[in-house]
Amino acid sequence: MSARFGRLPWLWLSVLVIAFDQATKHYFEANFSLYQKVDVVPGYFAWTLAYNTGAAFSFLADHGGWQRWLFAVIAVGVSVVLVVWLKRLKPNETWLAVALALVLGGAIGNLYDRVVLGHVVDFILVHWQNRWYFPAFNIADSAITVGAVMLALDMFKGNKTGEAAHD
Repeated sequence: MSARFGRLPWLWLSVLVIAFDQATKHYFEANFSLYQKVDVVPGYFAWTLAYNTGAAFSFLADHGGWQRWLFAVIAVGVSVVLVVWLKRLKPNETWLAVALALVLGGAIGNLYDRVVLGHVVDFILVHWQNRWYFPAFNIADSAITVGAVMLALDMFKGNKTGEAAHD
């Protein structure tokens, strides 16, 4: 049975990412005004509420709205590929399964925002002494980043046969 479903049982991790992502976004939308900043670690880390109509780092954010649907279609396509990839993994490829599940959960979390709200809700703000600000981000972005780093590390791990090593 596990061969039939590959590593699809790891989809529970994607669901957990989506649930946590959406819960935190709802919290910040209910309790913060747009661009309100609350320092957590003054000079370094704050909560805020920001809307991103573009992609990562607000790429194409001010291009009239068509990008909402472009990024939605891309997210759906990537999600389908990730589910198929996850299904085809071998039982010993746990590291890769976790990486794919994190990216999938993050992609779907932001896809929901983009389609339903027309923008992605961001609320984590990292900065340096109120001079350098990293773009605000959210739990979905964090899951995508961690999953992508895991995928990159997986590519660089190798065994003597030249194939990527897993677990």
